[in-house]
Amino acid sequence: MNSASEGEVVGDRIKVWFRFVPREGWFPQDTEGLWATRLSADTARVDNVPFLQNGVAQGDVVRFQTDDDGLHWAAGRVSASGNCAVRVVPIPSGPLGRSHEKIHESLSGFRLGGEVFSAEFPMVAFDVPSGTDFAALKRLLVHGQDEGWWHFEVGSGTEAFWSA
Repeated sequence: MNSASEGEVVGDRIKVWFRFVPREGWFPQDTEGLWATRLSADTARVDNVPFLQNGVAQGDVVRFQTDDDGLHWAAGRVSASGNCAVRVVPIPSGPLGRSHEKIHESLSGFRLGGEVFSAEFPMVAFDVPSGTDFAALKRLLVHGQDEGWWHFEVGSGTEAFWSA
């Protein structure tokens, strides 16, 4: 549920809202708000990793439109940062249990920044910078999934990521 206060500016940071069609078997939300640094009257750079929105990554510049309630709604990507967004959810019955800390430990060699969705649902959304060894990261992600450690998805991948 959105309120006008969520559209307020905090310094040069604003919350930019994204609309999407909810996926079956996933969260029922159809919007996600991401913090962003305002760059102009209608553009901002995304400052955090999306948990739900696909096709956008931290550092991307997006165009937005402000509605009558002061909410800033994404209207498209202006430029890509080269970063990727990868989400990892531990398998509770697996060796990592429900531990987001163990997910961070498992991927610590890549020095990725990440945010945890909640204690109840310990999904970690990782910002994967453009200089990351994508091939090695993908091998580890697939290995962890094959071993029953986690499920993962790529919310936003670059050509360099997909071709690695």
